[in-house]
Amino acid sequence: MLVGPLRGAGVVNTRPAGSADGLSRRLRRLGAETVSLPGQRLRIAADAARARAELRAAQRGDGVVFVSPAAVRFAWKLLPTLRLPQRLRVCAVGSATAAALRRRGVVAVIQPQGRQDSEGLLAEEALRRVRGQHWASIGAAGGRDSLPSTLRRRGAKVALVEVYQRLPPRWTRLHHARLETVPRPLLVVVTSAYALAQLATALPAGLVLTLRAAELIVSSDRLAGLAREHGFTRIHVAESALAADLTGACDRALARHRL
Repeated sequence: MLVGPLRGAGVVNTRPAGSADGLSRRLRRLGAETVSLPGQRLRIAADAARARAELRAAQRGDGVVFVSPAAVRFAWKLLPTLRLPQRLRVCAVGSATAAALRRRGVVAVIQPQGRQDSEGLLAEEALRRVRGQHWASIGAAGGRDSLPSTLRRRGAKVALVEVYQRLPPRWTRLHHARLETVPRPLLVVVTSAYALAQLATALPAGLVLTLRAAELIVSSDRLAGLAREHGFTRIHVAESALAADLTGACDRALARHRL
């Protein structure tokens, strides 16, 4: 018999394959029944040779920004021997990305001290005086433009290094059936704007309504705003995209639901 603060609840984990297991294990230890519904597929950059060359060039600049844990994973997948020089300012959009860098041996990581997103990082002193400097934003095509555009307005030259690509999820009838039968109350965890858009537009209408009625846990204030635009109303913001923070937010959301 499942015990724990999430017992009896169903949790939809929308993280992509390769990064969802840790969160699901934590949720199950707290008693939840989890459903994997990857909101996107991540693949290495289509032009791997170009990505490797751009990563090497970024090492010679003044600073780099990793936009997600996936950016860290795929950068090292492209260049397993990647070493970032100590003089290079290494920045992470959020604590989950910073943790991924530290696991790769990067000790000095600049990360937001306030809100865990691009705006939070841009508020840090290291990114305020960048005029004349060379920076690289490491991520995927189609990501947010606010960080590189702001750095450019501040006078930096910014290269976009695409180390991975996002692809639409491949959901099947089995995914749909699991959503229909997963226990209630239902919680949905989302850490990506791309995945959020897929949930709101790519599922059958009835399942979209089911998800909109669920407790939605997101990893940033920005995602909370996007969720409202997509018609979600029961929104809870975790402190970060770390599995521990997402699990804690699920616990608090379910406690409020049960009041």
